[in-house]
This record gives sequence, C-alpha cells and structure tokens, in this order.
Amino acid sequence: MKKLLASLSVALSALLPVLSAGDAAAQALATSGNTNFAAERARLAAQRQAMDERSKLQQAECYQRFVVESCLSAIRAERRKEDEDIKRQEAAMNDIERKQRGAAQLEMLDQKAATPRPQDAEDTRARSVEQQQERERRAAENARSREAAAAESAQKRQQFENRQRTAAEDRAKAAERRAEGPALARTYEEKVEKADRHRAEIERKNAQRAKPRSAPLPPPP
Repeated sequence: MKKLLASLSVALSALLPVLSAGDAAAQALATSGNTNFAAERARLAAQRQAMDERSKLQQAECYQRFVVESCLSAIRAERRKEDEDIKRQEAAMNDIERKQRGAAQLEMLDQKAATPRPQDAEDTRARSVEQQQERERRAAENARSREAAAAESAQKRQQFENRQRTAAEDRAKAAERRAEGPALARTYEEKVEKADRHRAEIERKNAQRAKPRSAPLPPPP
C-alpha cells in the first residue's frame, strides 16, 4: 500500500504543471492529497463565468472601435486560450480524483484482507476438510481400481494357463492314439480272423449233421 501511495504522489506531482501556473491554491490542494474536488470545480466554474462576462464586455468595447473584426478575433483567441487552460485543470483534477479514489479502494481491500473474518476462517477450514476428504476418496478409488486390475490380470493368467494345459493334454492324447493305431489295427484283424474261423467251424459241423445216415449193415447169416 505504501508503494501505491508513493506512486500516487508521483502522479500528482506530474500533474502540477497542468494546473494554472498562477493558481497557487489549486497546486497546494493537489499536493496535499486532500483535494476538495467540489470546491475546485466551483472555482473553475466561477473562473469560466468570469471569463464569459469579461469576454462579453470586451466584445462590446470592440464594437465601439473602428477595426471591429480584428478586435473580436483577438478577444476570441484570448478566450479560447483561457478556456483550454480551464479544461486542462478540470482534466487534471478528474485524473487526481480517479487516482485517489482507486487508492482508497485498494487500501480498503488491503485492510479487509488483513483482517480475516471468523466466517472466512470457518470457510477455509471447511474447504480444507472437504479437500482432504476428496483426496482420501480418490486414493480409495485408486486402490480399488488397482485391486480390480490385479484380480482381472490374475484371472486372465489362470484362464490362459488352463487353456495351455488343456491343449497340451489334447496333443498328448492325439499322439497316444496315433501310437496305438497299428496295434489296434492288428487286434481288429485278429478278431476278424478268429470270427471267420469260428464261423467256418460252425458251418462245417452243421454240414456234417445235415448229411443222410447210411443204411445199416445186414445181419450176419
């Protein structure tokens, strides 16, 4: 805040040349930092009114002279110069007032910030508790996510191992069947041959039983 006041003082000093060089009261008010802006505006308004009245009197005197136009031109130029000087003073005063008003607002904000209200402290504690709870909630969610990911990874790994084991068992069974193929073929052929021999034996026996018996021999004489 001290830096701001120092900057404002520099700005006021820079505006002093803009004020009327012959108006010591206006300069004193500007440098004091306690400018009565209403009084300054009243002073400038009175100065402008006096200028207008003086200009009217001078114009009336011009009409009494032989060279009227040149007299009026001189009066207008003088009036324009004085009016511009009044406008510069008004602009400088408005700038000073704006800067002082801004400095006062900043000082009020600084004082307000330097004096925390109990409600502000309570709000700060509440936000701190809420933020801590939010951090804990996120940490718990992250932990659950990691556990779920680990469980899913373990399940997929177990499923992969089961598929690998089943495939290995299927390959082993296929190899065993391929190895047993010739032996099974020989066993089947032996069974077929045995069945064929058994069937032939039965047919032979049946054929023998079907032959007619020969007549008995005559009795001896």
